Amino acid sequence: MSETLVLRGGTVFDGLGSPGVVADVVIADGVVRAVAPGAAAAETGARVGDCAGQYVAPGFVDAHSHSDTVPLMADAQPFKLLQGVTTEVAGNCGFSFAPLDEASATVVDELYGELGCNLPATPGTFAGFLDRVERAGPTNHLAYLVGHHTLRLTANGAADELRPGAVEEMQRLAAEAFQAGAVGFSTGLIYPPGCFADRAELEAIARVAGAYGRTYATHMRDEGRFVEDAIDEAVAIARAGGVRLQISHCKAAGRAAHGKSAALLDRIERARLAGVDVMGDQYPYLAGGTVLLALLPNRAAEGGAAAMTARLSDPDYRPGLRKDAERGDTGDGMWANTTAAQVIVTGHRDPDVVGRTIADVAGQRGTDGFDTLCDLVVEDPAAMIVVEMMAEPDVRAIMASPLVGIGSDNGPPLGLQHPRTYGCFPRLLGAYVRDQNVLSWAEAIRKATSLTARQFGLAGRGVLLPGAQADVTVFDPQRIGHAGTYTDPDVTPDGIETVVLGGRVVVDGGGFTGERAGRVLRA
Repeated sequence: MSETLVLRGGTVFDGLGSPGVVADVVIADGVVRAVAPGAAAAETGARVGDCAGQYVAPGFVDAHSHSDTVPLMADAQPFKLLQGVTTEVAGNCGFSFAPLDEASATVVDELYGELGCNLPATPGTFAGFLDRVERAGPTNHLAYLVGHHTLRLTANGAADELRPGAVEEMQRLAAEAFQAGAVGFSTGLIYPPGCFADRAELEAIARVAGAYGRTYATHMRDEGRFVEDAIDEAVAIARAGGVRLQISHCKAAGRAAHGKSAALLDRIERARLAGVDVMGDQYPYLAGGTVLLALLPNRAAEGGAAAMTARLSDPDYRPGLRKDAERGDTGDGMWANTTAAQVIVTGHRDPDVVGRTIADVAGQRGTDGFDTLCDLVVEDPAAMIVVEMMAEPDVRAIMASPLVGIGSDNGPPLGLQHPRTYGCFPRLLGAYVRDQNVLSWAEAIRKATSLTARQFGLAGRGVLLPGAQADVTVFDPQRIGHAGTYTDPDVTPDGIETVVLGGRVVVDGGGFTGERAGRVLRA
């Protein structure tokens, strides 16, 4: 039996979009026992937190996380708890860290090592990976997707062409992951090797996901000029599998796509009317963050890191690649939709380039932007960037949609990360709810809680009602916010006063208590 906790006198939001009401919240044995005015009076010997003037909400649920291996880091990492996030959905954009064999683990380290907290990828099953995370003691709850990249690398190697039996092996590995508790599968169709997959390959995995009642989350093949075609492909895959669909980090990316938020939302709404259960997620920033090689056409990455660096080191290869990159069609990378001055290098083996734009590095080296991009990838195939992509009117329009929840798309808490890693949810509530009135408090909290919990089948989470799991965030609506910037992101958010995880107080007075009370949430 655990102690009874009473959160007294705050304005309580149920997470379903209802207006807040002043009430007491009673928690015992990891479960919400009562939510009612005056409920505290019936409790004796309870731990009482005075929440007068504060908002009491379900713990925030991050729809889009790359915190897969964060629990395996030596020290506890409370960067999500300090935002009020109690549950993350990890394994997004096709990147998961299981199932792996020796060969695929090597490729993951070479291309995506920073996403794995620079910890060596370990061969093993999906079930074994979840067990490792559970033993390590997560700081907050984590639900995992199995990544298509990982399935493909393990079943097929780094080649772009499928070998006989590879699709069937991916299906078998996916089924094992779902049996182990994966809440769905994800794709990242601008990254290798996922970018080489056709629709039939993805539909084959979706049918397995559908048999287990799981969700399909996708970083689509295009988020810019051809976003409508990309949504149509995602919807077709979801329909073929009979699965729920999550459109990751909804955006109109790149100058040529500015204004396309209306088309994106229209496609989502039409798909729902046609019977596909599709939702999305969004982070409240104008810049995104990704791997540096995402700026290059897909063909540059064929065959894995060694083949890519050899190809990019060949001066005779670059003119044709430049032509494709400047064309900017689907599969041509993101270079045509940005400028060298808009790309900040946030992770690289050469510390001298970290925190600087490609334009700045090019000026120092006496090369042009595209050649500098290629050189930087050769020097570190796993390099990371922050890149300006979106227009404010599109961000606001997508945010206002009731069909789009909140996902930080965070990287691991290492080096120079995008500020969304440390402040996504407080920024939404401070800048866009309190200051700019883009959303009401009740609607913003719904989008940050129950919308995502429902989409990924996280029963008992994302709501603050009797019988729900006792994951709760208490914040000061007048103070909540985040002052982090693209060059100084690691700033503790303001206004998050108390976070309760499974009935235990893990953030108290705005500070982390040190307790690792998280769990792996298995479907």
